Parts: sequence; structure tokens; C-alpha cells
Amino acid sequence: MKIDTACCSVPDSHAAGSGIAREIMDRGHVTAPTTVFAFCSAATDAPAFVRGLRSVVGDTVPIVGGSAIGIITNTHLTYEKCCAGALFIEEQTPRFRIAAVGGLDHDETAAGRELARRLVPAGDEQLLFVFWDSIRKPAANRLPPVLNASAPLLKGISDVVGSAVPVFGAGLLADHHFGPTVQFTGRGIERQYAVGVLFRGPETPFFRITHGCTPLDGVYHRITRMRGEVIHEIDAKPAATVIDALYGGRHWRTQSPVSLLAIGVNQSKKYGPTDEKSFVIRLITGVLPGDAIGLFEPDLNSGDEFLFMLRDSQKMIASARRNAEDLMRDIERRGRRPLLGVYIDCAGRTAGYAGMLQEEAAEIQRVFNHHSCPLFGFFTGVEVAPFGSCSRGLDWSGVLICFTGE
Repeated sequence: MKIDTACCSVPDSHAAGSGIAREIMDRGHVTAPTTVFAFCSAATDAPAFVRGLRSVVGDTVPIVGGSAIGIITNTHLTYEKCCAGALFIEEQTPRFRIAAVGGLDHDETAAGRELARRLVPAGDEQLLFVFWDSIRKPAANRLPPVLNASAPLLKGISDVVGSAVPVFGAGLLADHHFGPTVQFTGRGIERQYAVGVLFRGPETPFFRITHGCTPLDGVYHRITRMRGEVIHEIDAKPAATVIDALYGGRHWRTQSPVSLLAIGVNQSKKYGPTDEKSFVIRLITGVLPGDAIGLFEPDLNSGDEFLFMLRDSQKMIASARRNAEDLMRDIERRGRRPLLGVYIDCAGRTAGYAGMLQEEAAEIQRVFNHHSCPLFGFFTGVEVAPFGSCSRGLDWSGVLICFTGE
């Protein structure tokens, strides 16, 4: 498997696509790509970008990916207004099976089932990548967006393939304002689609989840009324008024998503030692009429307990560094060689958005450059990885995957 990446930030979208493709091809490591993973920001004209790529690679090479807020490679980390990047893979025997399904905004579970049926795992697959449209309805009139949730999509996939194939992926996001996204389906460009890429081969994948939240005060709260992704009441009080008390005012209500506070569901012992790896984080998308709040996912229920979590920039950077280094040590201990790193990173973790001086993804870059391993990543809305007994959507996290060989 031959691999190369490139990234650019230019206003001319066709030139961005053709320039990225020529840069990779001119280096000569990949000369006949068999699969292309490509992503671009909202300010990029996606059809023109793809046409630029195809002007170099031709019309038969599948191009998979879509919208992303930014791109990460060994040498680039950018989320400028116009940014785009691509990962080119060349194989003698292609090991990626690709399928795409529409109608995500009508029924995520049905879309997941149909996607899995079209892929038909044979039993020797290493993993399944899933990329889907995060945005069902964009944010408008000061209301949070309506999202396509990961939980029902993943349930639909699991209904068909079970837990035999680990699922990784991303709910695609084009900008921090929750605007419309696009999906590259292999042959075309669509909206409200889920795209699956099933990988088989001897390149064993290792992965880690990077975190970065701290419990606010250790006090558990209970959801007392919830419907879908909307929490109406917490501790029998209007949800937004509970958060008003935490902030000491209502100024946070203009934020979408809420920039500092999140919800954490402990998957371990309730009053045991605090371990960031035990928490599933749910971002608060904003305030809704009736003092309700929206979440990124509809996978909580009335009666569930949670902790309010603070996003901790220093813990986030330390987690990225620790997990990347631990991943490489694990690979070395098992006598494997790192071949390709893929980093699916929450767009809220960028320094520009979180108000930090450091980029946490730069820690991933540093470790992979130290090991001379190609790296490709992108900033997105929801990250998916195995967590506990199943794969699930994560918020405010990074999913780091490394393919390895002998």
C-alpha cells in the first residue's frame, strides 16, 4: 500500500484540487491511485474541487470524503476559510469496498441498515469507516441546528453486521456555524448521505481516543424530561435555568454550541476515581424555546444521570500527546510497523475556536513525524470509535487510528 497526502488553502477550488493531485503525483510515490480520500471546507466549491482532482487522477478512481472544517497532515494543520486536502492510496489489489445511501434525513436507522447490506462484510474485514451528513437542518433564526444523529445510524449498521467489524467515522461538518455539508460518495457529490468504506487486509489497525474534559464539581444531575436530543428538564427544573445558575447569568445562551460547558455520562463506577476514558461527552448545541437545551445526540433518556463537564484545554493537549505516544509504544511492543495514521478530530478542539495558544493536533503531528509515519486527518462534527461494547458517536474527542504492517 503506497500512501501520500497534500493540502492547500487557495480560493480557486479547481486549482486546489488539481494542485493537490499534481503535488502528490509529481513526488512519484503514488503514481496510479486506486482510492482517494478528500475533504474541503465550506468556502471551497466542492464540485470544482472534485473536478480539479479528477483532471489529474481520471474519472474512475473513487473519491470519498466531503466537508471538513480543516485538514491535518504531517506538514499542515489548517482550518483557514478555503482549505482542502487529500489522501491518495495506491494498491495492486484494492482493499476498500465503498457504498453510499441517501435519505439520512428521513430515517438514520434505515440508512444504516441499507448501507451495511450494500457492503456485505465477508468476515475478514479490519474496520468500517462511515462518513455522513451531520446537518439535517442548518442553524437559523438563532436556533440550533437539527442534526442527523450517529446513534440510530450505527444501530442500523449493527443490526446487519453485529459487532464483528469495528466502526470508525465522522459526522461531517463544513463550518463552525453548522451550515450545509456535502458527501463524496466515490462517484458523485451528494447531501443527506451516509458513505461506508469497508477495509480488508493485513494492515492491522490500532486506535486511541483523545479526550479533554474535567467534571465541573462532581455533582450528579438527573434528566427529568427529555425527548429526542432535547433536554427539557434537569432535576425537575427547566434545563437552561439550571445552566444559568452555573454561569451566574444568561450570557451563555447566545452560544451555539455552548463553548465551555458540556454533559458527561460516566460509563464506569459512579463515585470511583475520575477517569476521562470513562466518560462519553455530549456537546450542548444551544438553547431552545421553553428553556430547553439541545444535544448533539439523542442517546440519553429521562432518568439518566450525568455530570456537567468543563472543556479543559491543557488536559486536551496532554491527552493527545499521551495517547499518540502510547499508541506508538503499543505498536512497537507488538512487533508491528506504523504505516498510516488517520486522525478524526472534533472541530471545537482547534486553537482558534477554543481560544488556545497551542493546537492539540500538533501533538499528533509531532509523534507521527518522529516515527516517520504518514498522517492524514480532518476536523469534523462527531467522531465515531469503539467505546465499551459497541461503536458510538463521541463529542469533543479525537479518534486516532494507525494502520500497521510487519
